[in-house]
Amino acid sequence: MEQLWLTLKFLLLGLFQGLTEPIPISSSGHLLIAQYFLDVHIEGSVSTFALLVNSASLIAVLIIYREDIKRLVVNGLKYVTVKNAETKRDFMFIVYLVVATIPAAIIGLLFQDAIDNNLSTIVTVGLTLIVTGFGLWWIRNMHGQRKDGSLTMTDAVIIGGAQAIALVPGISRSGATIVAAIARGINQETALRFSFLLFIPVSLGGAILSITDILNDDNLASMAIPYLMAFIGSLVASYFSLKWFMNIMAKGQLKYFAIYCFIVGPIVVLAWLVLN
Repeated sequence: MEQLWLTLKFLLLGLFQGLTEPIPISSSGHLLIAQYFLDVHIEGSVSTFALLVNSASLIAVLIIYREDIKRLVVNGLKYVTVKNAETKRDFMFIVYLVVATIPAAIIGLLFQDAIDNNLSTIVTVGLTLIVTGFGLWWIRNMHGQRKDGSLTMTDAVIIGGAQAIALVPGISRSGATIVAAIARGINQETALRFSFLLFIPVSLGGAILSITDILNDDNLASMAIPYLMAFIGSLVASYFSLKWFMNIMAKGQLKYFAIYCFIVGPIVVLAWLVLN
């Protein structure tokens, strides 16, 4: 019975992470909230769990954006020999994704441990959710006109910087990058695509850095089924959550996520103050 409950809990955690990963409310922040207020703890290795659920979200992104990825790869390689407007656009899109990955990679390598040790707190999450809410509220009525072909190196650096800030729990990665892109006058479709294609190298990089932790996980064999259920739950939830969020973006309804952050953030802070 204990193993059954453990498996069910990991399935629910995977579903929860997958649901919150694509939408701009911070999946890492919400996992901290769940662990603190609901007394839900991750048995086994936290690194293994994080790798599995993030990899599942990555697969969902790859499935949904597979045509865009295929086009970028084909045209990016073709640009070496065939230089036209289409191949240049896609080649530069890849360059901008690489550039936008650099800030988070540097900050993560230098300060991730410090962030985890000092900022992975409930108070931080509550306050940063409010910050995320203000960002989303700021761009709620913006309708940029710039598309893939009009992206610039400045855009890439600013969006990459926003993604680096999102290493702090409670700052949504998708929210921060989309806010930065839309604030730069980029239209919602391109902002969303750039944000989630940018998730690919970040997720892959995190997976590579976690390989050693996974290999040293003494609980890997005994936790195989719970880990698997977390992976499946995250994959399914990430896929449908991202599809839903794409529809929300198309309708320009980001304000509802801002309102959610304005409600949950103060409640988390006040609850922490009462309990402590």
